[in-house]
Amino acid sequence: MSNMTPHDTRNANARGTARIITEVLAPWVIVLTLPLAVAWAATRSLASTLGWGLIVSLTSSIIPMGVIVWGAKTGRWDSHHVRNRAGRLVPFIALIVSSGLGLALLLVLGAPWMLIALDVAMLVSLFATGAITAKWKISMHSAVAAGAVVILALVFGPLWWIAASAVVAISWSRVELGDHTAAQVAVGVAVGAVVGGTVFIAML
Repeated sequence: MSNMTPHDTRNANARGTARIITEVLAPWVIVLTLPLAVAWAATRSLASTLGWGLIVSLTSSIIPMGVIVWGAKTGRWDSHHVRNRAGRLVPFIALIVSSGLGLALLLVLGAPWMLIALDVAMLVSLFATGAITAKWKISMHSAVAAGAVVILALVFGPLWWIAASAVVAISWSRVELGDHTAAQVAVGVAVGAVVGGTVFIAML
């Protein structure tokens, strides 16, 4: 017979839900899919969407995530979420280098300007959150999600502001799992939305 009380059960269910949200809406997942959405908006062509979008997805999501998973498996940092702030330096450098190469490819190959604006906005946001992370553990989950919602709303229209509910869910999950404080997710949301959104719209 289980010794869990109803309160324990609710807590376990909440943590289980939080883990699912944290994984399904992780930064690498959002950064994998967002360029494809923006590439579609810019080209309205499936072939161009895949061609241009996958350059950004590969260099800003898949390659950096590969580095992070490798580091987690070899014990260089605590997990693929890199919960230890001190362990974030190498992943940040890998992400900046890889994303920078992706941006260079977009420029050289003549990518749609909207996609270039997205890549620049993501890079600037990365520098901003990286600078904060050097001193304080800002939530990358919240920052990436908030920036993505602002950009989607700018590209596809105000109906996409409803996706802000996902940002709330992600932020709650990070606090529920004990990976961040409420202040850390709130600052993440603010930085992601303001920096990412401002840079993106300024370049259009």
